[in-house]
Formats: sequence, C-alpha cells, structure tokens
Amino acid sequence: MIELVNVKKSFGNSEVLKGISLRVNGEIYGILGPNGSGKTTLMKIVAGIMKPSAGKVFVEGVDVESDPIRVKQIVGYVPETPILYESLTVSELLNLVGKVRGLNKEELEEKVANFARAFEIEDYLDSLIATLSFGNRQKVAIISALLHNPSVLILDEVMNGLDVRSAKILRELLFRFRREGKSILFSTHIMPFAERLCDRVGVIYEGKIVAEGKVGDLKDFAKVKDLEDVFLKLTRGEDISEILSALI
Repeated sequence: MIELVNVKKSFGNSEVLKGISLRVNGEIYGILGPNGSGKTTLMKIVAGIMKPSAGKVFVEGVDVESDPIRVKQIVGYVPETPILYESLTVSELLNLVGKVRGLNKEELEEKVANFARAFEIEDYLDSLIATLSFGNRQKVAIISALLHNPSVLILDEVMNGLDVRSAKILRELLFRFRREGKSILFSTHIMPFAERLCDRVGVIYEGKIVAEGKVGDLKDFAKVKDLEDVFLKLTRGEDISEILSALI
C-alpha cells in the first residue's frame, strides 16, 4: 500500500506540491496532469529519492522519510528519464541489480533470460548501455525494476519509447500484478492507455489533486465522453475545438 498524507514540496519560494493526500491499495492508480503539475516530484518522493517539505508518505507501512533504504528494497521504480550505468553491458547491469536485490545465481539467470525474451532485447545483452536506443534503455529500466518481484511499483511515464508489443506485455504484467494484490502508481500522458488500465486516477494540477476517482465517475462528473476530455476540462477549463478553430 502507498499512503500520502498532506504532502508538500517547495523549491525555494516555489511550492510544487500543495498538500497531496491519496491512498493506493492493491490497485492501479494513475496520476494525470500537465507538464509542471508536480507528477515527477510526487513520484520521486514516494520512491524515497526526494524528501517532502511537509507531510508523510508510507509504503507498505514504512515511513519513507525515516527509512528510505527499506522503501527502496520494497519498490520497483522506473523514473521518467532512466539513469543507467552506460559503461556496463545490459547483462552486466541486470546481473548487478539482481545481486543487489538478493537474487541467487540460478533465479537471476532465469529471470534475465525470460525478461529479455519478453521485451525482445536478447540480441542486446552484450551491448553497452551507452549504445542502446531510448526505447531499449526504457526496457532495461523496466526489467531492472521488476527483477525482484516488488510489492509496490512506481512508474513515471513508463510507456515512453516502448513499441506496441512491449507496451502490451507491460500492460498485461501490470494487470497480473494487480490480481496479486500489488499496488501500482504511475503517471502518463497517454489518456487511452490510462483509461484502459487504471482502477482509479487522480488529476493533479498546479500541485493539487483537483479530481480523483474511477474513470467512469470522472467522466460523469465532467459531463464528457472520454478521459482526455476530462483531463482538458479539469486542468484547462477549455474546449480544445475553440483553440483549433483559431489556428485554421
């Protein structure tokens, strides 16, 4: 479970998060918001990468600020921009991650082989990270986050750069993790994907959650037909057709 209680974050005089409270428990919860709304900052705080200025965050009952090392052991985290050791090969990196996560040799070899086959990077296992395309780097980051079978997943724009097949495999994996009772928090700009995947979504705008609930309930609330229009109405309060007409 993930729980945030009145979480705030400021950088100098700029308040990026203005009191975020939410709970994710055995479900897929999507954070939606425009650029600069605070999504990535929120993800980093939940993952124990960044400290909040105020408020509390708990992951599986562990206070993130008090015990960030324990939280990092629990979660699988894919940042918006993967930071990988470019001087290592894919195989070396995944073996390093697996050993840090406490996997034994046989288990690690089997998992790396299975994930590499699933995400079609078998031919790149001996390639340096520095030589990979953005999409293949993203696949390596995803595999690194999943190797230890975490109970909590934090995925920031995880679909960036993925081909159709890999996106579908990841989506099906997330469904399976949800059936196993795992808690998944992710952000995305891809509204159709969020609409198909999420049990609930939270729309964040200017550092606040402006709406939260099941996709169908939000569509009813905003009186629109799809999640994309919910997003635009709640964050911009405008009809996109008016903008388009001015451009023609």
